[in-house]
Amino acid sequence: MLILLVVTWAMTLMPASAQDGPVRTASPAISDKVSSFERAAPVNNPGFSSTATGRDVNAFDPAAATLAWLESVPSNQREKSDAYFEGGYWLILWTFLLSAAISVFLLASRLSARLRDFSERVTNIKNFQIACYAIPYLLFIYALSFPLNLYENFFREHQYGLATQSFAPWFREQLLGLALALVGGTLLVVVLYAVFRRAPRTWWLWGAIVMIIYSGTLVLIAPVYIEPLFNTYKPLTDPKIRNPILAMARANEIPVKQVFEVDASRQTTRVSANVSGLLGTTRVALNDNLLKQCTLPELRAVMAHEMGHYVLNHGAKLVTYFGILILIGFALTRILFDAAVTRWGHKWRVRGIADPGGLPLLALIFSILVFFATPVLNTIVRITEREADAFGINTSREPDGMAKVALKLGAYRKLDPAPLEEFIFFDHPSGRARIRMAMDWKAANLPAGQLATVEGAPATR
Repeated sequence: MLILLVVTWAMTLMPASAQDGPVRTASPAISDKVSSFERAAPVNNPGFSSTATGRDVNAFDPAAATLAWLESVPSNQREKSDAYFEGGYWLILWTFLLSAAISVFLLASRLSARLRDFSERVTNIKNFQIACYAIPYLLFIYALSFPLNLYENFFREHQYGLATQSFAPWFREQLLGLALALVGGTLLVVVLYAVFRRAPRTWWLWGAIVMIIYSGTLVLIAPVYIEPLFNTYKPLTDPKIRNPILAMARANEIPVKQVFEVDASRQTTRVSANVSGLLGTTRVALNDNLLKQCTLPELRAVMAHEMGHYVLNHGAKLVTYFGILILIGFALTRILFDAAVTRWGHKWRVRGIADPGGLPLLALIFSILVFFATPVLNTIVRITEREADAFGINTSREPDGMAKVALKLGAYRKLDPAPLEEFIFFDHPSGRARIRMAMDWKAANLPAGQLATVEGAPATR
């Protein structure tokens, strides 16, 4: 479970696309309404190319325009996307309860202690003992959590029309992910317990450093070396799409000469993109769903957002922010671990922090801390996403493209949540917040003497 938490942390640290998520092509109903807004305006890019009176400019209302964009989504689709996203709230709870139950079971049944005893009989070398414990431990965790994993990532995605894979290829990729987790997870556990043995008093400090280094390394290598194991990357050949993206990259001094297309449509309808890499490995990538579902202005808005993550150094910043939280978490874990071992250690046959039999206890404590820190973790990521949104809108200058993409994201993410709901559960700005940012930008950048009518504004209705 500890390994799963680390992987979750690392995936959170990755400057995720603001467009990352199970998104379907805009429905005909949405497309028709947006098109009607476009037909109502005398120009394709309202506010930027036609003359108008000063009264027209002053009449532009970002709040009303935002509301009009949101109202363009049919109520039945809003209800479906809300149900999907709100179901995720319960999955957070069930995932936490399941992980806690597995850890308690391993401790109370002394299965963890017996697994430790087995590893000690196999070899006298400490690091090999830890490896012999970690591999079956990770397999056991995967097996017990598989039913929830199957529901959440296969059946539920198909239920909402967000997945394209049949079970066989999906399960093959699960096994590949498990193999990677066994290798990376076992290595992490071996290193952690080497630290625990050598620093029995300051293990929480050195353990936190190990976790930070591991998470940061995973963030750097995943897009370049791990993700290609699951998908094929090929150069994007269409110059009408490639060249505008490369022009934005050059303008922001991003050292790339090629744009890559990812064949994500064989797995999902999600749209995503990223700009990642280090020391000569930097690259721009977008998936084929993005190409199929979005117009060029929308693509520019998406890719400018991703470039914002790179230019603003969000990867390094998030590693720093979460590193501080990891350090605090390890300090609290030391207190709670020592108290639990004092109280129940004899019953569980856990000898101390250097005993791998106590790994389920560490996982239990971490899962509790992460569960209650969910609003804080989401807020940290959401702030960086909003910064990338601001960078993206200023770079792409595509407010209507940004608004259209936000509506498409509404196929899986609640468009208009309550403020408290957004604070707790949203790791990206809501659709309402993103559209309002786009409309505010549009209002602030309307050239004097040009048309102020916006796509979707009430004035066009």
